[in-house]
Amino acid sequence: MNTLGFHKEPQDTRVVVAMSGGVDSSVTAALLHEQGYDVVGVTLQLYDHGAAIDRKGACCAGQDIHDARRIAEDFDFPHYVLDYESNFRETVIDDFADSYLRGETPIPCVRCNQTVKFHDLLKVAHDLDADCMATGHYIQRTVNKQGHAELHRAIDSTKDQSYFLFATTQEQLEFLRFPLGGWDKDVTRQHAERLGLLNAQKPDSQDICFVPNGDYASIVKKLRPAAERPGKIIHVDGRVLGDHNGIIHYTIGQRKGLGIGGGIDEANNPFYVVRLDPKQNHVIVGPKEALARNIIYLKDCNWLAGDTQDIYVKLRSVSKPEPARLQKKENGAAEIYLHAPQYGIAPGQAAVCYQENRMIGGGWIYDTANNSLEQAA
Repeated sequence: MNTLGFHKEPQDTRVVVAMSGGVDSSVTAALLHEQGYDVVGVTLQLYDHGAAIDRKGACCAGQDIHDARRIAEDFDFPHYVLDYESNFRETVIDDFADSYLRGETPIPCVRCNQTVKFHDLLKVAHDLDADCMATGHYIQRTVNKQGHAELHRAIDSTKDQSYFLFATTQEQLEFLRFPLGGWDKDVTRQHAERLGLLNAQKPDSQDICFVPNGDYASIVKKLRPAAERPGKIIHVDGRVLGDHNGIIHYTIGQRKGLGIGGGIDEANNPFYVVRLDPKQNHVIVGPKEALARNIIYLKDCNWLAGDTQDIYVKLRSVSKPEPARLQKKENGAAEIYLHAPQYGIAPGQAAVCYQENRMIGGGWIYDTANNSLEQAA
């Protein structure tokens, strides 16, 4: 059995590598080629090439496409650039804008993996008669005793990308490979230097690829001109504290830039955004304790494991997993009961569930509650 899990020689194993132009996917492609695999590189053009050419700190931009092509040329394996701009606009960018109008905080990177990369690109890999598709994600894929693939958190917890891959289906996972999941980033950089990759010292992407400088509100306004609609900032007790110029400028848990003077109460405690009401066009603020939530309601769930009760859950990509109890419901819904309340949980984000280091799936947060507050009422 070769290193990708096939009972044949590497040269008889075709691997499509999703090449973003960054160092991780470039190392993945170059290493597999070095090991003798039949590598085919594929890069997606996801937004306007002309506008993207000078972008820095993003993925799938014009310079990244150029870098991916150069690396394929240097190592002499086929490379294709596919124009998915229209599909990316419809399934990722439009959804991103509409989510903010609904008072949500979206995660476009998950949507991109869920739709364009692990749906459309996988179809391309099958059309190219590939045995599997490899990416540069930091997550570990293992095969259990029953012969089914599982996903586990990366060795390097600071680079672990399991949160962004919770929507990966079992069928997709059987076809996917993640060669870097057992390394930390320093090892990847060392291989990039050893292989002489032109992007060996390229910085990691930081921003959402289509959001320059993190200014998401400008993107939403451009796509949805009516989004910047003035309304009221209201305290949780019903008092009107001020005005806002659009709920798209606010996120759950936000403390700074509220637009209500000092942003503090009579006791000098700061206000936080507790809730967004798109129907009334209100921003509701209150003290930090008003953010506490211990029940999370999920929709559109995806599960890679059977019925489970005791879990750990990540509510943001950078947060640590919190102990909780999971209850799966019908029609792809679920409820999560946290052992301890958490703060700033936002609809539109994902709740990703784990048993120890195994990622078992998750879903999209559409509502939250605090049963201690309900009981007190």
